[in-house]
Amino acid sequence: MVNIILSTALAIIIISIAITMIRFVKGKSSVDRVIAFDIMTIASIAMIAILAQLLGRIIYLDIALVYGLLSFLAVIIIAKYLEKSL
Repeated sequence: MVNIILSTALAIIIISIAITMIRFVKGKSSVDRVIAFDIMTIASIAMIAILAQLLGRIIYLDIALVYGLLSFLAVIIIAKYLEKSL
């Protein structure tokens, strides 16, 4: 039962990444693209966490944590650049 729920959640996350990719490509401003990038990284972190549970690999959670930290830093740096304060 849990595997069915996790597989459904994984499918929904993949669909949300695809929809966000469309927004990333068609974004009218760079801020739209940065927000779409951030949403895709958050969704991929959730996807990694679900895969860690499904496959029984706890090490994937460490990868998701490092990926989240790098994603946070990247968004902060891009925001500073867009503000022209970097």
